This record gives sequence, structure tokens and C-alpha cells, in this order.
Amino acid sequence: MKKLLLFFLMGCMIQITMAQTTYLLCGQLVDTKTGTIAAKKTIIVKENKIYKVMDGYVSPKSATAITVDLKDKVVLPGLIDFHVHIEQEFDRNTRLNKYILNEADVAFNSVGFAKTTLLNGFTTVRDLGGTGVNISVRNAINAGKIPGPRVFTAGKSLATTGGHADPTNGSSRVLLGNPGPKEGVVNSVEDAKKAVRQRYKNGADCIKITATGGVLSVAKSGDNPQFTIEEVKAICETAKDYGMHVAAHAHGDEGMQRAIIGGVKTIEHGTYMSAETMELMKKHDAYLVPTITAGKEVEEKAKIPGFYPAIVVPKALAVGPQIQGTFAKAYKSGVGIAFGTDAGVFKHGNNGKEFGFMVAAGMPAMETIQSATITNAMLLQMQNEIGQIKKGFYADIIAVDDDPTKNIATMENVVFVMKDGVIYKK
Repeated sequence: MKKLLLFFLMGCMIQITMAQTTYLLCGQLVDTKTGTIAAKKTIIVKENKIYKVMDGYVSPKSATAITVDLKDKVVLPGLIDFHVHIEQEFDRNTRLNKYILNEADVAFNSVGFAKTTLLNGFTTVRDLGGTGVNISVRNAINAGKIPGPRVFTAGKSLATTGGHADPTNGSSRVLLGNPGPKEGVVNSVEDAKKAVRQRYKNGADCIKITATGGVLSVAKSGDNPQFTIEEVKAICETAKDYGMHVAAHAHGDEGMQRAIIGGVKTIEHGTYMSAETMELMKKHDAYLVPTITAGKEVEEKAKIPGFYPAIVVPKALAVGPQIQGTFAKAYKSGVGIAFGTDAGVFKHGNNGKEFGFMVAAGMPAMETIQSATITNAMLLQMQNEIGQIKKGFYADIIAVDDDPTKNIATMENVVFVMKDGVIYKK
């Protein structure tokens, strides 16, 4: 029995075909668990799960089953981006937008960003900070109201007063106010606990803190530590009580060390990470989310007069060129790597560029793919549901034209997308 799902998006109708049973005839199939590629496989999908993976090309016995010919393609599990911002796409007006856009405007923009992300092969994402609209976007996707990736979101990031995620940075004194835990601003251990509980109440899946200054915030430092160890510990311990892990935006080394000792699971960016901090990450089983693409983007845009506020430009020019080199050192030293891009700082849909930057820095292509599949699935505690093409897993399946171990650029051009057994791109 076939169902046709119709979505009216951004002025155009897209049609999505569902079927109880779908046969995918795969020319090559990537096994992310073993890091190998097998030839001539058939994936049988029933409803939203992978029912069976068989050798050779198998013809369906039922007349109602759908067959998809991917014999000249390389098939992989859906990709997982561990660092996106689904609510926005940075441009010259981003600073102004927070004063002129309503929540409804942000939500409508997010619909397009979510669709673009999915159609480029990313069937699961971790959203690391917005206004809280990201929670509603996740809910709308889960309810089948809009197409998009499976979203795990932090809701609003946590900051200190004047810190990287203080929502009133750069505002006039009339608008500065005094945001607190409800708005995601923390200045004590008690604030830290309350802020985490508020995120849980709001519906967040995880917690994101800004452990150091940041590039794009309207504040002077891009790398100073901004939480005490006691505050970080309070955040992590409270998050654990509520079943959430903690991610830490961090450029400066001291802020990273406090975050790791405090119990965070992932360090985002890691720009000025020292060898000592790399050892600390391995000791505490923390993972680096490199976001090299974002580093390249901010460096490039900082060279365009007027694109960023003047206070942002020197930070972007300093931080941007460092991220890829730090990633190379961290990978070589044995730090765990979780694939993440910071999409939203650059255009959604360009997430696949990260693979090429990681390979150029010395990480083998297959390992980059594993970081975007089995590693991120494990960190989400969904290792038995996503990240592999295996019986019983969700039918999140994509295809590319070439063997990515020989041509990593092919990951920037995903030609087939299935999520939850639904074909979105064919």
C-alpha cells in the first residue's frame, strides 16, 4: 500500500513516496562498523526500519513493493551532523535580525533550512543553540508536519553575563536588561542548576555551554574562559540527572580544560587546544567536534568590508585559520573525533564540505564517514538505531555517485535520501 505525502514548502510542492516495502538495489554498500565497502547488495525496507540486507540483487515478490535502482551508486547510512544551528543562516543582517524578526519568522526560515539539510544527506543533527524555536522545529519534524532531519537540540545555549551566548550582547543600554537562568545566562552554581532544569522544562535534549568567548558574538574576546569549574560541574551533574549530555563551545585552552574536568562530553571548535588538553580529553573520554567549515567561512567573510561588526573581524581572522591545524594535531594524538560543521554560520546544505577538510588534514576518508555515523550515533546513545545499514535500524539511507574513499568530494553531492523509510530525494 502506497501513501503520497505532500509538503508545500517555500512556494513549491514536493511529493514523497512511502511504501510498506522498498527494495534498494545497491551497487556498493558502505559498512560503517567494519569500515569496508561491499558490492551488489539489496536492502529491504519495511515501514521505517531496515528489514534485511541481502547479497546480490533481489527482486521483490510482492507487486506492491517499490524497487529503487542504485546499482551505479555507493550507498551509506544517513549522516549525522553534531553541530548545526537550524534557526539561522549567517549573513550581513544577522545581528539586526534578532531585533526585527518574530518567532514565527524564525520558524518559517527554519523550515527551509531543515529541508535543505535533509536533502543533502544529513538525516540526523544536533542543534547547538538558538532562541528555542529549534525545539518547535524538532517537534514539527517528528510529527510529520515538515520534512527535516531527526533533531536533537540544546534549545538556548548557556552563557555567563556578557559571554558568547548572552542574548543581549551588543544591545543598547535600554535593551541590555539583566537576563538570567530562564534566558540561559548563568553567574553562579545555583544559576547553573536552574538553567539546566529550565532547558529540560523547555524540552531540550542536551545542554550547550559557551565555555569561552566566541568569534561572532559582539564582544571583545574570542577565547577567554567564561565559566568557573564549579559552574561547569554543576551544569554537567544536573544535566546527567535529567538524562542529557553537555557540549561546550570553546576556543581558548583554559576554558576547554575547565569544561573537560567539569564533565562535558564534546568540545566544539577547540581552536587553541594544547597537547596537555588533548591528553585531558583522552583521559576523560571527551570528543572534539572540529567545525572546520565554519572556520574557513568566518575567515573568508571577515575579509569582506562591513560583513561583520568591526569587533568581530580580528577574532574571525585569528581563529578561522587555526581550526583545521588543531584538528590535525588532535586526530594524530588520538583524540576522539565527532563530525560537526556549525552549519548556520555558513549555508545549510554545504555540511558535506567538512569531509574534504578533514581528509585534507590527515584523517582517512572512511574514518571521517564513521565519525559522521557510528561515532555520533554512539554519543547520542542511538548506536543500535542509526549510523549503520543493519537489520532493525531506522531506514536512514543515502547514496552518492562515487566511492568516497577515492573521491571524498562526492559527499558534497548526495543523490538519494531516505529517512525513516521515506524517500525524500531520488
